[in-house]
Amino acid sequence: MAQHYDVIIVGGGMVGATLACSLGGTSLKVMVMEGQPPQPFEPEQPLELRVSAISIASRRILEAVGAWNNIAAMRLCPFRRMKVWEMTDGTEFRSRDIQYPELGYIIENRLVQLGVTERLREFSNIEYVCPARPKRIDYHPQGSEVELEDGRVVEGRVLVAADGGRSQVRQAVGIGVTAWDYEQSALVLTVETAYGQQDITWQRFTENGPQAFLPLPGPHASLVWYQRPEEVRRLQSLSDGELMNALYESFPRELGDIVRILDRGSFPLRRQHAQHYVKAGVALVGDAAHMIHPLAGQGVNIGLLDAAALGQILVAAQAEGKDIGALKTLKRYEAMRRRDNLTMMTVMDLFYRVFSNASIPLKLVRNVGLSLAQRLYPARLAAMRYAMGLQGNLPRLARGEPLRQG
Repeated sequence: MAQHYDVIIVGGGMVGATLACSLGGTSLKVMVMEGQPPQPFEPEQPLELRVSAISIASRRILEAVGAWNNIAAMRLCPFRRMKVWEMTDGTEFRSRDIQYPELGYIIENRLVQLGVTERLREFSNIEYVCPARPKRIDYHPQGSEVELEDGRVVEGRVLVAADGGRSQVRQAVGIGVTAWDYEQSALVLTVETAYGQQDITWQRFTENGPQAFLPLPGPHASLVWYQRPEEVRRLQSLSDGELMNALYESFPRELGDIVRILDRGSFPLRRQHAQHYVKAGVALVGDAAHMIHPLAGQGVNIGLLDAAALGQILVAAQAEGKDIGALKTLKRYEAMRRRDNLTMMTVMDLFYRVFSNASIPLKLVRNVGLSLAQRLYPARLAAMRYAMGLQGNLPRLARGEPLRQG
C-alpha cells in the first residue's frame, strides 16, 4: 500500500528544503526526498567552491521559515558595496544609500542547504527521507505515485519538482523546456587573498567575458572568470603558479595579491525555461523551472522566491478548504513567478549580449550608460532594490508578512 502525502517534494536542496519549511507547522503532510545529505559543518572545514550571493529578500525568506539563524551560526560574508565597470569607473552601489546594513551575503551553497535542512527536521508534519531517489514516477492529475529506489511507494496530491535543471519529475510529467547554451563557460576559483575580509563584490566586463570577485569569510574570495569554453579548458589545465600569473595578467588591479589558489572548478552556462511551471497536481521550482545566466548571481534568489510563493499558495488553499492540487490553485503560483522570472532572465540575456559585443561604438555607449547610472541617483537606487529582490510581484512570508519592506 502506498503511503499518502499532501505534498511530495523531490529534491531537498536549497530551494526544495526552503519550500518544505514554508509548509512546516501546517496541517499539510509533507515528504521531502533528497539524494545526498549535506555534510555537517565544522569551523575548520575548507571553503566550498560553490557559493551564492544571497539577497536581502532571500534572507527574509530564510528568516521567515526559521532557517537563517542556523546559517548565520556557521559562516557567511556580508557585502555592502557592489561595483560594475568596463573601460571607465562605471558605477558603485552602496547599502548605506538606501539605509540598509548590507546589500547581501556570499554563502556556501552547502551551508544554506544544511541550515534549511536542520530546520525542516524540526517539523512533525514533514518527513525527510535521505538518501532517496525516485525509481518510477506515475503522474496523474488527481495525484502522482512515486516508487523510491528502496522499493517504498508513496503518493501525493501535489508533486513538486525541486530536482534541478535535468529534473526527472519535469520529464516524467511531460513539461518541456526552451533552452540554449551560452558561448561561455565559467572558471570558478577559491583563493586566499593578501587582504583581510572585504565587503565589496565587483564585476568587470571585458571583450572575452566578465570577471567577478566575491568576498568570502576571512582573507578569502571566490573569483569567477567567464570565457569561451576552450579557453576555460586551457586555464583549467594550468598549474596553480601559471594560473596565478594568468590572473595577474588579465584581472584588474582591484584584485590585489593572491596568496594561493585553494580550489578550482568550471561549468558550462545554459539558459533554460520550462514551458509551464504547473500542471494539475504538479509544480516546478528553482532550476527545474528555470536556469539563468549567473552574471548577477540571481539563480538561487529567484528559486527561493519560487519556494516562498508556492508555499504561500498551498498554505492558503489548504486553509480555505480548496483543492491544493487543482490546476486553478497552482496557476496562481505560476502567475506570481513566471513573468518575473522571465523578466530577470531577459535582463541577464541582454547584459550577456550587449557586453559580449566587441563593437567600439557599442562599447562607448554601454560605458556611458554605466557612468550615467552612477550619476542618476534614483536609477541607482531602483537598480539596487531590484538586485536585492525587493521589486516585482513578491510573495508574502509566514503569517502574511510582506516581503517588501523599507
